[in-house]
Amino acid sequence: MSVFNKLLSGLALALGLLTAGSATAEGIALDHARVKTTDLPSVQRGAKIFANYCLSCHAASYMRYTRLQDLGLTEDEIKNNLIFTTQQIGETMKVAMDPAEGKKWFGTNPPDLTLITRAREGHGGSGADYVYTLFRNFYRDPGTATGWNNFLFPRIAMPDPLWQLQGERKPIFGTHTGENGKKEQVFTGRWEQVTPGTLTPLQYDQMLGDLVNYLQWMGEPAANKRVAIGVWVLLFLALFTILAWRLNASYWKDVK
Repeated sequence: MSVFNKLLSGLALALGLLTAGSATAEGIALDHARVKTTDLPSVQRGAKIFANYCLSCHAASYMRYTRLQDLGLTEDEIKNNLIFTTQQIGETMKVAMDPAEGKKWFGTNPPDLTLITRAREGHGGSGADYVYTLFRNFYRDPGTATGWNNFLFPRIAMPDPLWQLQGERKPIFGTHTGENGKKEQVFTGRWEQVTPGTLTPLQYDQMLGDLVNYLQWMGEPAANKRVAIGVWVLLFLALFTILAWRLNASYWKDVK
């Protein structure tokens, strides 16, 4: 199987596992994530968050640790701060968890996250918006296997890995009269802070922004270079067009 086909398979697997058994909740508007992958300090912080909180269950098997040098990190910084297993810096970001154990614990194997923001692109917003909103909508639910639920992804199999940073929150519900005349509970979009987290709400949102920045960058590490080259190509073509136009006018000015 070619590398391209493997990438497509990974993308399909990630999308399929995330949508299996549950659909995105209707009526939940995606929050806007301020993605700026050219902000290298933010992407570096996001890489650290990913390594600390995501990589224990979710792999990024199409991303090599050495590629993080594009962010301005040295080999020693990558080894000391982002690799917590026996993996070498030239290897891909594989997860140490046994897939069979993952399926036993969560009901499905945690998807590969290399292309997660690209897999979640849609009419409701970008894939970065989706991930950003997902981590802002976890809440405790004793009725689920993990004890957690999510308004954006009902019955999600994943517990909230960032709850200690955000603290435990309780959703505030209101009442709504349905079509059948019965009153139903609906989420108002507001939360009650039950226990404080190690981060303030503003710091938590900033941290999520860093994480989303990294996930967006990881989906296409060459994007910034491609855009920069594209700008210079367009400038060259514009200048060449002007020169060609003037040359053409000079060539034909004496022709009757």
